[in-house]
Amino acid sequence: MKKPVPTIRDVAAGAGVSTATVSKFVNGAQRFSPAVEEAVTRVIAELGYRSNPLAQSMITGRTQSIGLSVLDVANPHFSSVVKGANRVAQAHGYNLLLVDTEENPDRERPLLEALSRRVDGMIVISRIPETEMDWMVGLGKPLVFLGRLTQREIPWVAGDDRRGAAMLARHLMTLGHKHIAYLGFSKSRRDEERLAGIRDCLLVAGLELAVFDGGSPSAQEGERMSSSIMLGASHPDALICYNDLMAMGFMKATQTLGFRVPEDISVAGFDNIDFASYSMPPLTTVDLQSERMGAAAMTQLLVQIGDQPAQPSTIIEPQLVLRHSTFNRNV
Repeated sequence: MKKPVPTIRDVAAGAGVSTATVSKFVNGAQRFSPAVEEAVTRVIAELGYRSNPLAQSMITGRTQSIGLSVLDVANPHFSSVVKGANRVAQAHGYNLLLVDTEENPDRERPLLEALSRRVDGMIVISRIPETEMDWMVGLGKPLVFLGRLTQREIPWVAGDDRRGAAMLARHLMTLGHKHIAYLGFSKSRRDEERLAGIRDCLLVAGLELAVFDGGSPSAQEGERMSSSIMLGASHPDALICYNDLMAMGFMKATQTLGFRVPEDISVAGFDNIDFASYSMPPLTTVDLQSERMGAAAMTQLLVQIGDQPAQPSTIIEPQLVLRHSTFNRNV
């Protein structure tokens, strides 16, 4: 016969106290005399009692869960963010609830509103303009935004996209490239920072930048844009892509068209996803420390949940990763 699951009443009877005393002790709502706490602890261990998380949340108002909203869980950049955030959450006894908005702005508000009712705080990655974030702040939950903000007093964590883009542009100019292009994704607020970083460097050198705008930050879009970029009257000798996925899609299609990478065109991206080192050729990229960003965002959120002031902003420094998709034209 299956042994019955011990209840809070069993613990109270065994320790000789009320069920209210056991509940308050288990949930950390009140301290008691050493004798009472020792008796309750001993009986809990003897019976193998486990508190009901739902009942506990009703008493404490805490769910021990954190919400994380990402734009596309299939994108390895966001998967790394989740990994970093989850590691910190678990180390502090929290569960992570994930929402994937699938690059659809219309899904963000209803999903985040539903998520907010089940969590103690949220980390949000969103393409919603800052001017339209009133409802997000009004959810009344501790919040950390993953991405740079300039108008809202919401704690945020971001990579230094502008500096990372400048590092890539400077690298390509050092290799002797004169005709540099950027394949961007203007729907992202990060696109503007990356574009500005590239232009900063090219302006100093007196070089112009050709700009192409993709419809999605995907390998398929990089592949689709290849013919537009390479089959005109003249093509760039180097291309910086908004992310690694677009860069790898572009390289695949460009080589299918008969061009050589990097001899005919150097290609670089952003994010340093795991697949970047396995592409043909391996991809030069900017490592924006995605996993570290997720961990930093979770750390700042837990500070807020603990009723302590979080840092207004956290910037993660980028690293340039050099591989064989960029070519030295000086030799």
